[in-house]
Amino acid sequence: MKAIILAAGEGRRMRPLTEATPKPLLRIQDKPLIEHIIEKLPHEVNELIIVIGYLGHMIQDYCGENFLSRPVTYVEQSAPLGTYHAISLAKDSIKEGERFFVLNGDDIHDQEGLKECLNYPRSIIVSEVEDPKPFGVVELNENGFLIDIIEKPEFPKTNLVNTGATLLDSNIFKYPAEQHPNGEFYLPTVIHKMLKDYPVKAVHSTGWLTVATPEDLVRVEQILANA
Repeated sequence: MKAIILAAGEGRRMRPLTEATPKPLLRIQDKPLIEHIIEKLPHEVNELIIVIGYLGHMIQDYCGENFLSRPVTYVEQSAPLGTYHAISLAKDSIKEGERFFVLNGDDIHDQEGLKECLNYPRSIIVSEVEDPKPFGVVELNENGFLIDIIEKPEFPKTNLVNTGATLLDSNIFKYPAEQHPNGEFYLPTVIHKMLKDYPVKAVHSTGWLTVATPEDLVRVEQILANA
């Protein structure tokens, strides 16, 4: 099973720390963020696809051709065109019917939640937040399956959001992407189209640490130190 790690962003909210270092290589507890992310993957994941862009050569130099006992393939996203565009760059590496994880390069997830995702053909880790507007906002049915997911809505219907950890299969590539008003092509928009044909189970987060700002680095460092 493969995991696609989205690591192409400039990390603008993390500046000045990202002026000379890509965000996935910023260190927490004396090792890069990307290492924390990959360490949490279930053992069923035996291959990595890392989407690089901004200072991507540094990520490639650090992870090499084999990282944490998993072979690595790199694809380059040369412009910030969104999460769906990023995973579409890896389409040729995904076989028909194959399942794969998609993870953001700046979020650390608990291994338990990622493991639970494997119990379903397709799944997404969700969590409640105070301000859902910057996220993909999720609605569920009584059985815990998605009935809707909307990226960055002006008027969110719930406080339940996509955490950025998703287990998908090759069927996601059957659906055309639509461009958000900000110019990006978002994965949740395509998942929304897929729901009519392929159900997606919501798995509630057992641990989600976002690392978007310098303050987050300090906070996450403290959380992990006390874990």
